[in-house]
Amino acid sequence: MPELRRELTLYGLTMVAIGSCIGSGIFLTPAQIAAQLPSPWMILLIWTLGGFIAVTGALTFAELGAMFPRAGGVYVYLKEGYGELAGFLYGWAYLLVITSGSIAALTIAFATYLAFIFPMGQGAITIVALVTIGAVTIINIVRVKAGEIFSNIFTGLKLLGIACLVVVGLVWGNPGAMTAGAGGAAPADGLLAAFGLALIGVLWSYSGWQHATFLAGEAVDPRRTIPKAIIVGAAVVAAVYVLTNLAYMFLLPVPTIAASPSVAADAVSTVIPFGGTLIAIVIAISVLGTAGIYTLSAPRVYYAMADDGIFFRKLAEVHPTFRTPVNAILTQSGWAALLLLFWGTFEDVITYVVFMDWAFFALVAGSVFVFRRRDRGGESPAGKSAYRVPGYPFTPLIFMVVCGLFVLNTLIERPLHAWVGLVFMAMGVGVYFLFRRGRAAS
Repeated sequence: MPELRRELTLYGLTMVAIGSCIGSGIFLTPAQIAAQLPSPWMILLIWTLGGFIAVTGALTFAELGAMFPRAGGVYVYLKEGYGELAGFLYGWAYLLVITSGSIAALTIAFATYLAFIFPMGQGAITIVALVTIGAVTIINIVRVKAGEIFSNIFTGLKLLGIACLVVVGLVWGNPGAMTAGAGGAAPADGLLAAFGLALIGVLWSYSGWQHATFLAGEAVDPRRTIPKAIIVGAAVVAAVYVLTNLAYMFLLPVPTIAASPSVAADAVSTVIPFGGTLIAIVIAISVLGTAGIYTLSAPRVYYAMADDGIFFRKLAEVHPTFRTPVNAILTQSGWAALLLLFWGTFEDVITYVVFMDWAFFALVAGSVFVFRRRDRGGESPAGKSAYRVPGYPFTPLIFMVVCGLFVLNTLIERPLHAWVGLVFMAMGVGVYFLFRRGRAAS
């Protein structure tokens, strides 16, 4: 049976980690955060804190990436740490809602921003989004190297576009705009509550660097390249986000940012008359690149599940010529296309389930303690790991606590979303035991 081809370089994996994070969040969430926090210094502080949290997560995942250099990444860590069920539920949520839904949303966003440049109706936008899903699917089936090249090009272009935005803000902007109108009335629910709500948007914007771990089975020297890629990726994203927000505040007062539905376009338009068109192009490139990366990375989770016998066996098949998990890619893209067509039905479901991603993050961080304990008994590959998380046990503990608090906040603030997500996970438990029974019978 053909196997996956190891072709992904450190540079390519780093661009996957960066490109998975930087989608549309940095262009949309600053307004929501400015609406919660009236102080420019608090805005910069919370983006810096988000970067710190992301880096603690990357440092933690890096040890696991060096320990288990296999396709599937996070799925493998959960399965090895807590058993097959935990790993299966992660893949279950990723395929049916989290990643497929994200691809549907990203391609719709791409077509919508494209319509800003080339006007088209809603029907045409849907068709363009479906064609986009087909295009990134073909690219990622042809060869993993083709997916890497696509990721490198579009992540490079989005970084170039954001760099131009930052230069415009820092060079032609006015530092005095940061304090204009700032320091208004204190948030009605208290500063601490506002800080917590703002942190939600920040953490969503920072998530994504873990996608590089999914590709460990096709990485060159994965014990070395996976840890470096996710650490460098998270650090670069943190620097980009802080600088971008600083540029926004050099161009627009905080109250204006809070009231703006299109912060980036409004900010650049203060200096460049056609800034809105330029930003539309940058965002279109950004979301298209992220959709391509998700189509490249996440199918390796389903491939690994099928290879372990806890998912459809056909998803473990590798194309004899292209050496890619073709059925896993096609399954994810097909489901994403269905979600796109019935978006009105499924849009809320993504909100219901996505908080589970952070619950899984907490479990992954906790697995480092599990493997270290097993290592003391000589039962774990932790002792053979090429990388150890610095600042242990505090680094993984910080990340685990933040993830846990995030999940707890969702349970308190959005109980309906959280409970529907838990019901969805309970359905996954039933599906898992069906696959397990089928495996035992065969």
